[in-house]
Amino acid sequence: MPQPFARRLSAVVMAAGMAVLLSGCVGDAVTAVAKAPFKVTSVVWDTATTSQAEADRNRGRKMRQQDEYMARRYGD
Repeated sequence: MPQPFARRLSAVVMAAGMAVLLSGCVGDAVTAVAKAPFKVTSVVWDTATTSQAEADRNRGRKMRQQDEYMARRYGD
């Protein structure tokens, strides 16, 4: 039967080891919680706004569709 001091020492060593092993998990969780509002804001901002490249692409598509319509309707 282990002596009380040895039992306490092994418990302290195990607790310290678990704290070291779990500190990464806790740190990752805290980081994820802290970053969440910024990620949500970024997604909402990207959805609500149109970049210049998107605007140019959409304008080009609209002009091309208009040209195709005019070509079908009036011929070349």
